[in-house]
Amino acid sequence: MSEKSLAAFPARRKARKRAVDVLYEAEQRDRPIREILEARRLLAMRDPQMPGIPEYTMTLVEGVAADLDAIDDAVSACLEGWELDRIAAVDRNILRVATYELRHGDEAVDDAVVISEAVKIADVLCGDDSPGFINAVLQSVARLDGRRRAS
Repeated sequence: MSEKSLAAFPARRKARKRAVDVLYEAEQRDRPIREILEARRLLAMRDPQMPGIPEYTMTLVEGVAADLDAIDDAVSACLEGWELDRIAAVDRNILRVATYELRHGDEAVDDAVVISEAVKIADVLCGDDSPGFINAVLQSVARLDGRRRAS
């Protein structure tokens, strides 16, 4: 893991990172995504020491959960020489959050911003090769649908 700090993350990046955390936990525990999201939300409500779940995190996690198969298909179509289940779990879930945003997110946010945010999260959470890998895959995902937004 990088020694770079999460503390300097702006609010929306923290929400994206928290969405990655929830997806990662669901995958590692082999539990439904929505179950983990609800458990984290309830824990935050009961324990004032726990950070709350930002609304944007809820939107991202719910969106990924609802469209997981299509998101995984889009990412898989953009992998060259890799299979989705062979990618590190953190990388895979960063790709899922960003792909959801690219396909269904706020049209006011350019694809380049979505991709840059994913790369910055990977820079903090993942190995040295992950940011470049994530950037390349997401650039392909953005081209896959003939993107509707500037990039």
